[in-house]
Amino acid sequence: MQEKQYKIVLIGGPATGKTTVLKTLKEKGFHCFEEVSREVTLNAQKNGIEQLFLTNPLLFSELLLEGREKQYQVAEKSAENIIFFDRGIPDITAYLDFFNTKYPAVFTEKCHTYKYDVIFHFSPWEAIYTKDNERYESFEESVLIDKFIIKTYTDLGYKIINVPFGKLEERVQFIVNYLNN
Repeated sequence: MQEKQYKIVLIGGPATGKTTVLKTLKEKGFHCFEEVSREVTLNAQKNGIEQLFLTNPLLFSELLLEGREKQYQVAEKSAENIIFFDRGIPDITAYLDFFNTKYPAVFTEKCHTYKYDVIFHFSPWEAIYTKDNERYESFEESVLIDKFIIKTYTDLGYKIINVPFGKLEERVQFIVNYLNN
């Protein structure tokens, strides 16, 4: 009998350390799915659209939903017991809510269809916050987006585990320790 599979999501506003922690978890041998939005943004930029989310938030979000749904389905077929995701499907509706963008009911339905087991939250942390080619939000916006993300996951009934600030290895160890208990 196969052990239970745990689908674990790292959530939080932009530039909170999720991707860096995910990269380290991957280096430690964990099965990890990277953030889909960077790929969507880079593809749009290759086609001359600097920030697809700002230009057409619904199209951007549909592409994210498609990508995250595929990740989830691949995870379902995996023999891995622990699988990490850099953001989950509910992040999409949280961002759309933050930007006050209406979206079809299918977005909410997918949040209920594809369920995760553990949610680790990374709080906004000004000391590590940086903008880059795909990240355009200010730190203040990151704080507000984070509130929408927490509300979305909480409204869906998830228990949120806050990852404390600290050195990269301490944050990774916090997650590993939590999963080992």
